[in-house]
Amino acid sequence: MSLQTCWRCLSRASDLASLARRPSQQWFLLPASTATFTTSASLSALPPKKKSSVSVIAKPIRGAKQTFTKKKNKPQKLDRSRRPAIGERKALRKRIVLSNTNALEVQDMQDFSAQSIVDESVWGQVLGIPEPVVDGLRAVEAFKVTQGWSLFRRPAMLMRRDTLKLGKEIEEISQKDSTKSIRRVFVGERGCGKTLMLLQAMTMAMLKDWVVINIPDGIYPTSNSRIKPTNPWFAAQDLIIGHTEYAPVPGTSPTQYTQKVYTASLLSAMSRANPILETTQLSQPTAASEIPIPIAPNISLSRLALLGASDPEVAWPIFQLIYRELCLPGRPPMMMCMDGLAQAMGKTQYISAKDYQPIHAHDFTLIKFFFDHLSGISRLPNGGAILASTSTSNQPHIPSMNLALSQLEGKEPVQRDPFAKYDERVLGVFDKGGVEVQRIGGVTKEEARGLMEYWARSGLCRQKVDEGFVGEKWSLSGGGCVGELERVVVRMRV
Repeated sequence: MSLQTCWRCLSRASDLASLARRPSQQWFLLPASTATFTTSASLSALPPKKKSSVSVIAKPIRGAKQTFTKKKNKPQKLDRSRRPAIGERKALRKRIVLSNTNALEVQDMQDFSAQSIVDESVWGQVLGIPEPVVDGLRAVEAFKVTQGWSLFRRPAMLMRRDTLKLGKEIEEISQKDSTKSIRRVFVGERGCGKTLMLLQAMTMAMLKDWVVINIPDGIYPTSNSRIKPTNPWFAAQDLIIGHTEYAPVPGTSPTQYTQKVYTASLLSAMSRANPILETTQLSQPTAASEIPIPIAPNISLSRLALLGASDPEVAWPIFQLIYRELCLPGRPPMMMCMDGLAQAMGKTQYISAKDYQPIHAHDFTLIKFFFDHLSGISRLPNGGAILASTSTSNQPHIPSMNLALSQLEGKEPVQRDPFAKYDERVLGVFDKGGVEVQRIGGVTKEEARGLMEYWARSGLCRQKVDEGFVGEKWSLSGGGCVGELERVVVRMRV
């Protein structure tokens, strides 16, 4: 007999009963540890900010009354330091130390004399400069701060081939009373000894009782122009950078400008550096229209230079008067030197009162006076030398001067740069001929050995000076460059 219910229905009913007997399960939703749709870790999130217990102060309404608290004034520190006097810092920068008591004294060193100018036996030796000549060189500022004079007991210089050659020319002019004038420009690399060549030339001229006029190269410019005119603290840069007073010379066309304070400083240096001016008297009377101050008829040229140094208003007329006296027959030869030739070869920072344009350097009386003698327009009747040198460490770019010097130095013609601007006034200084260009190179190994032996005897070189040591240092200095040779032997310590 078949059952009315199937087994499948019975099994389904038993499943429902078992579900009814099970206890109900409770589901608890835990808070999510991370935010939805984020990839950052839960520990990387910053903690929530705590509420600030300080109440926010509302901004005062415009127009409402406000209370102010008076702050106590803090005691200010008084600057009790002494201010530097006028020209004191410049004097410190340009201070020249020519003696070092800690250096050893070279006992048997010979002094440079008028006879050793042409002596071939002193070639390659170091000779000391006599004390009277040192005072004269200091007066005309022949020494420079960058030179190593403070390392030695007393100033001395190396007798090179170029020095002996120049000494023979000076001796020839001195003995034969010749009207020959040397017009030369020294060029070369930095540290090769161009300024030292000028110093050696002025030393020989002072030993021969020449009148020396020097315009030094100022490598430490300053904006201070209120300096006493009796102190020769001006240099070639001060002629063009607008640091000295200037005024037009009346009755000149084109307009020439004079620098009274600079001229007064130059006259002071001439009076102190040239003892020959003390024995040279004024021979021609002066007109009242020429110099507005009374001048004694037999006054010495040294005293006359001091009068111009004390009164800048009459400095330029007195300078012209002294030059005219030195051009008379029987007067001593003259030597004019200028270091940093490129400084006076372009536009200056002085402004013309007519067209408000920069004044050219050749429109100033002192610069024109020097270049007229260098070019040959004005000649020295009693002979002498007009020497100049370039400065590679402190020199503006003057394409006209570089072209002219290259043409005079090289055997092959030098072509002009089509993209450079050339100044015809600068080219005219060298176009008239007669100007020599001498390139100062490095010293030879024999000269370098004599220089190193002097350094060793002064206590500055402790190595044994032999052939190997001399060859090594000569090669390291670029073939005998004096500045580099001093650096690798004296100044450099391993």
